[in-house]
Amino acid sequence: MNAQISSKPAASPRSGSMLDPFDIIGSSLAVQQAWLRQPERLAASLQGLALDGHRVHERFAQTGLGIPSDPAVTPVLRDERFQDSAWSEQPGFAYLKEMYLLYSRWLENAIYATEGIEPPRRQRAAFWIRQWLDAIAPSNFFWTNPEALRRGIASHGHSVLWGLQNWLRDAAAGEVRMVEPDAFKVGRDLAATPGQVVLRNDLLELIQYAPATERVHAIPMVLIAPWINKYYIMDLGPRNSLARYLVERGFTVFVTSWKNPAPGARATTLDDYLLHGVRPALETARAICGVPQVHATGYCLGGTALAMLLAWLNADPGDRAASPVAHWTTFTTLVDFQDPGEIGAFLSEDSFEFLRKRMNADGYLDGADMASAFRLLRPNSLIWHYAIHSYLYGEELPPSDVLFWNCDTTRMPAAMHEFYLRELYLNNRLARPGELEIGGRRLDLSLIDQPLYAVGAEQDHIAPWRQTFRLCGLTGGPARYVLATSGHILGIINPPATPPKRRYWVGDASGLHDPEVWRENTAKVAGSWWDDWSRWLGERCGPLVDAPAPGSAAYPPLEAAPGRYVLEK
Repeated sequence: MNAQISSKPAASPRSGSMLDPFDIIGSSLAVQQAWLRQPERLAASLQGLALDGHRVHERFAQTGLGIPSDPAVTPVLRDERFQDSAWSEQPGFAYLKEMYLLYSRWLENAIYATEGIEPPRRQRAAFWIRQWLDAIAPSNFFWTNPEALRRGIASHGHSVLWGLQNWLRDAAAGEVRMVEPDAFKVGRDLAATPGQVVLRNDLLELIQYAPATERVHAIPMVLIAPWINKYYIMDLGPRNSLARYLVERGFTVFVTSWKNPAPGARATTLDDYLLHGVRPALETARAICGVPQVHATGYCLGGTALAMLLAWLNADPGDRAASPVAHWTTFTTLVDFQDPGEIGAFLSEDSFEFLRKRMNADGYLDGADMASAFRLLRPNSLIWHYAIHSYLYGEELPPSDVLFWNCDTTRMPAAMHEFYLRELYLNNRLARPGELEIGGRRLDLSLIDQPLYAVGAEQDHIAPWRQTFRLCGLTGGPARYVLATSGHILGIINPPATPPKRRYWVGDASGLHDPEVWRENTAKVAGSWWDDWSRWLGERCGPLVDAPAPGSAAYPPLEAAPGRYVLEK
């Protein structure tokens, strides 16, 4: 007879925050103990594993004798680790692959099926176990990677020597590199769209791009970049620069370039970033262009900041009437952090306390730490892919502009980042009216009535699209939502191409709360959503007027773009 299992999670072991701040050991032990309390259920699961293992052994025996046999375990369709034909056609490699997939999937499924522990702890255990499982994949080792062996033989061992040189290079750098640090030069290859710095303060430089057309829309655009990265993700090379695309279509474009904070900026708050960073950028843009309002666009954290500032402005009748924003756009933006995705594996009271102490000691959170955390969210594509190609194949690193930008990290001031993590990620106060206070005002997103164009990315692992969709139902104005294919970066940096490379869903989402119902009732369109956005902007950004030169008498040009803040390390 099965023992009765309580519906209330049993107390699970905890590790001290200083020894195990991210609950790596504690969550694994909690899962093990939960299964040991259910021996009959564990035995049934192990029996199923043994039967599946027998099928793998049976297939190996059949294929070894030349008898055709269907795979006992198949890889995920998009799993690039096992695309080589040897993994399917050669019995030894096929057996190795299937045994690895069988045991790794069984272990992950067992963790997710664990009863009697808190769901967040179960998710953390699965996340950390997956890091280990991905690390020991047979494709990551020379003698069990058919392509590595093939290249080693074909190059008479030179690929092994080149791989060793690449490994020594990365060992000296202390990381698995994705791109050479001198592959591009900012201001020449990237961030090269002509413009001028028209505002500089302790937090940011505001760049106004030079017009590319004789006539422009009267209402300018202000791009609010996230201060966790350099702004030029929106101004990469000529082929994929969002800023260049916009100016070539008759828009006056400004962009924020945030200062990389030093330890002396430890006391800089989120209030400062909003009221002395984002707000002056908007006010400067409308003053230079001589218009009462602008269009504002925020990317990731820049969109979250923009939402908070609009809620702050709309909380006061005077500021609401004189708001500098007529309409706005967000890219991959979270305002409801109830389900932040896999990044939640790093977020708990223990990990927050660990990070708080570290930031207070240094005065900031190093951008390299954050970049490493984001790489762990997709280890096969962001870590092991480069280890395989660099160390096992002996290849040179590809000159990728997106990867170069991704490695050009920035720091986070201690006070700002502590508040951001505690109040938004841990406590989720922004999504609840009146719970988050900024600059002496309680924020309520429902007071925002400016028209919204919101963009999410289907495979986004940093800002899950279903959570970004929540913005449409939390604000009070009309909303148009776009769901782009691809991820957090390539879903946004998605220039038009012939033939079209990607697709997107787009439609009205005003007041809607269910993202799946919206997608089921929305048609999928081939091409880039940039064209749809450009039309939407053109309908709202006013008539065409003579293109102004960057700056004005009150805001004279200070320095040619890309300015100096983006170059600070």
